[in-house]
Order: sequence, then C-alpha cells, then structure tokens
Amino acid sequence: MENTKSSKGNLNSVFALVLIGSAVVIAHLIFHLIMGNASHFNVKGEPLAGDYLGMMFKGGFIVPFLMAFFIIVIGVSVERGITVMKAFGKASLSIFVSSVNSKLAANDVDGAIALCDAQQGSVGNVTHEVLNRYKIVSADNVLSKDKKLDAIQKEVEEATMLELPALEKNLTIIATLASVSTLFALLGTVIGMIKAFAALATTGNPDPSALANGISEALINTALGIFTSALAIVAYNFFTSKVDDLTHKIDEVGFSIRQHFIANGR
Repeated sequence: MENTKSSKGNLNSVFALVLIGSAVVIAHLIFHLIMGNASHFNVKGEPLAGDYLGMMFKGGFIVPFLMAFFIIVIGVSVERGITVMKAFGKASLSIFVSSVNSKLAANDVDGAIALCDAQQGSVGNVTHEVLNRYKIVSADNVLSKDKKLDAIQKEVEEATMLELPALEKNLTIIATLASVSTLFALLGTVIGMIKAFAALATTGNPDPSALANGISEALINTALGIFTSALAIVAYNFFTSKVDDLTHKIDEVGFSIRQHFIANGR
C-alpha cells in the first residue's frame, strides 16, 4: 500500500511540473500568435474597437503569466476533481458506512471487508486496513483488550495518514496561485499606471494614445489577476471541504469499529 501511495505521489509531482511548463508555453503562444496578430490592430498599432484580444495584448508582458496561472488553476482543478471523485468510491459514503455498521453488528467482519473491496476509494481503503487489523488482534490470545484497542486505533491513524496526502496533493499550487495572481496583477497595474503618468508628464501636450495604453495595461492586468485569484480561492475551498468530508467519514467508520470491538472483543 505504501508503494502504491509513493508511486501516485510521484505521478502527481510529474503532472504538476508538466502542467506548469505546458501552461507557460501555451499562454505565451496564445499571447504572441493570437492576441498579438496584426488583424487585431489598426495601422497605428492600436486595438480595433471592441476587439478584446487586441486589448488584452496591450496589457503587456504580465498578461501571459496571468494566463498561465489561469490554465494551471483549471488543470489542477480538473485533476483534483477526478482524484476526489475516485476517493469517494463507487457508492454513497453514508450507505457504505451504514452497511459496514450493519455487518459489524452481525459480527460479519469478512462481509464488511467485502464491502470495502466493492466500495474502493479512500474511506473503503482505510476501512479495509482497519478491519484486517481487527481480525488479527481478535485472534491474538496474548495481547490484552486495551492493547488490541490501541492497535486498532493506531491502524486507523496510519491508514488515514497514507490516504490524506494523496487527496491534498497539488492543492498548495492552487492556494499559492490565489495569492501570486493578485500580486502579479498588482505589478502589472503599477507598470501600467507608471506608463500612464509618464504620458501625462510628457513635455507639451500629453500623448492620449500612450495615456490610454497605460491605463488599459493597468486595468487588464487587474481584471485577469482578480479573476484568476477568485477562481483559485473557490477551487481551493471546494476541494478542501471535500477532503474534510472524507476525513469525517473515515473518523466515523473508525469510531464504529472501535466501539464494536469494545462491546464484542476480548
């Protein structure tokens, strides 16, 4: 089981590296080849009226980085969504926990283990390991009941610790981008405002085109950064709540197994 978790962790790390590299390349290609296409600009190099791609291109060199952040958030969210969906298993967790409790009430530990094999997912995996430990300690005639109960509790903790890292993997990327996107947007905004004020400070009549470009750069970076940050925050909170739900179910079924052993074990 530990080797399986290790291989999954390595795959998640490779996925993150590939996603980040691909997102940066794709974002820059879109920025230069699509947004920067001459068809979006007039002869003066200004965006055509209502052409948002051209307007985004005028946002400056910060824009492709913000676009890459957006792609990364979407990619990680899709990957986490698939992982969490698998972690919930094949049947409703409430039904699964209730079924395990029914099997334990009937002293059918093997039946409960069979339910775990059918359920799969994180809760099913943890329950399977704990029930196996339950069978082992129940057959042990040397250990005291308290020692057996401690062994079951330790198995719950160890099995949970093996499952949770896989569920929380890559969430730090989303959490980081929630903050970094805002900072990059602020940087782009400051650069745009510097250009705008530089246009106002030009000797003689201020250059309206330079002033408009500076303000446009500031606002586009602000909009992209805020949108990406908001999306990252929503995704992070959503997946965190789902991991908490899984943890709660693991605690619930672990408690049920311990209580059954207290009532029926020896």
